[in-house]
Amino acid sequence: MSSNYITDSHGIRRYLVTINVNGIDYTRVIKANVLLANFLREELDLTGTKKGCEIGDCGSCTVLLNDKPVNSCLVLALECDGMSVTTVEGLATTSSLDIIQEKFLEFGAIQCGYCSAGMIMSAKALLMKNPKPTEEEVRKGISGNLCRCTGYINIIKAILSASGQEVPN
Repeated sequence: MSSNYITDSHGIRRYLVTINVNGIDYTRVIKANVLLANFLREELDLTGTKKGCEIGDCGSCTVLLNDKPVNSCLVLALECDGMSVTTVEGLATTSSLDIIQEKFLEFGAIQCGYCSAGMIMSAKALLMKNPKPTEEEVRKGISGNLCRCTGYINIIKAILSASGQEVPN
């Protein structure tokens, strides 16, 4: 936790944090209780990270924290001082989408889109750790993400295809 703090005129302690988000260092003064999801959305205007249940059950707020998937609604921004965060916006380049994003579009794995960013980030973490997962490993890898629109079939196909595997129709 950052030891750099100031006390404002109301006696509230605020902390100076530097968080690398999508390859860029951001330094901000924040309250101790600011959640990472709120920091990303409100401080940095990165709204791809969705706030769903806000209790860590749905996975729509999943981001990569030092390359590990976390529910950003359960992590304090203060805890991320000096760490690296990747959001769904950080996967694409100016010229192309990440392969997982491409495959989600190709396989129609996006319905309403609310869970998509978190699902894509969980898939990214899985493929970074296990480049050729089985269907069962994909199911386990996205088990913390809820989708109310699909039966997960196209999501699983998209992830398997992103890993370079042949996907049956």
